[in-house]
Amino acid sequence: MTEALTPTVRDVAQLAGVSQGTVSKALNGRGQLREETRRRVQAAADQLSFRPNQLARSLIVGRSYTVGVLTTDSFGRFTMPLMMGIEDSLGAGQVSTMLCDSRAEPLRERHCLQDLLSRRVDGLVVTGRKPDPRRSLGPLPIPVVYALTQSDDPADLSLTYDDTQGAELAVQHLLSLGRQRIAYVSGPSRHLSTRLRQQGVERALRSAGLALDPQDVLVAEWSEIWGRSAARLLTRRSPANRVDGVFCGSDQIARGVADGLRDAGIRVPEEIAIVGFDNWDVMVDGARPPLTTIDPNLTMLGQLAASRLLTAIDGGELGSGLILQSCDLVIRESSVSH
Repeated sequence: MTEALTPTVRDVAQLAGVSQGTVSKALNGRGQLREETRRRVQAAADQLSFRPNQLARSLIVGRSYTVGVLTTDSFGRFTMPLMMGIEDSLGAGQVSTMLCDSRAEPLRERHCLQDLLSRRVDGLVVTGRKPDPRRSLGPLPIPVVYALTQSDDPADLSLTYDDTQGAELAVQHLLSLGRQRIAYVSGPSRHLSTRLRQQGVERALRSAGLALDPQDVLVAEWSEIWGRSAARLLTRRSPANRVDGVFCGSDQIARGVADGLRDAGIRVPEEIAIVGFDNWDVMVDGARPPLTTIDPNLTMLGQLAASRLLTAIDGGELGSGLILQSCDLVIRESSVSH
């Protein structure tokens, strides 16, 4: 049996009836060619299943067609949804991604950055586990976008989700169900997200003519264990002093709260409704009942970051400052019984 030969630029040129130079220009988007010629060359390449040599293409146009992603999220809980969005925007097979995990160690981050730059990535997305401001990487020879995390330099472009708006949306939902006293159970107050989400809770309650009672603010850790502990604290109160709604700063906490309330004989959502934050499928689907939650739309955030980066790589304006993306409410059985 004769082995099929890999099609070459010459084969495409012969089939399209053009020169090899015209094939190169048409497939690499260069030169002044008629649209009909570009289409004819592309049709010939498709017919022959021709794929341009990526290395040669890179040398011609001075690009690696690779984008670096520098993260501090070793677990991947937040990086993976972002990566899905980044790859969606980069286009299947058009631009590749190179992921480097710094593990939040400054020395390792410097090594990761040097490695990515030595591989001549065309641009860089910097991300992590939380939106707290981090130190800027400073001026680099390539465009940089900070996604989810944010740079402490306003000259950089940072994209993250709107914690305050998401929390406000959660509490508005609870109020729309007739809940009158709402607790806020979240992670450590040293985290920016915890503080911003409390601002959203307070804003939503204030708009309804209500106030957040200081004893209804319970903050400790981002864990199910803390959620169960918070539930015990809430259920030890007298019925007259009990909340009828809980907004949790994460789905892990919300799942723990749901378990703790159930263990105490409190019906969810009939007696106490719960809303989480993150829309983490492992947590929301595994909870009993499944969790109503706030979706920060991480995949959309990744798409936006990659889109802005590609614009800059192609010579457009990157922009600067902080851009906040809206969150969405996803309703399930922990707030609305079916």
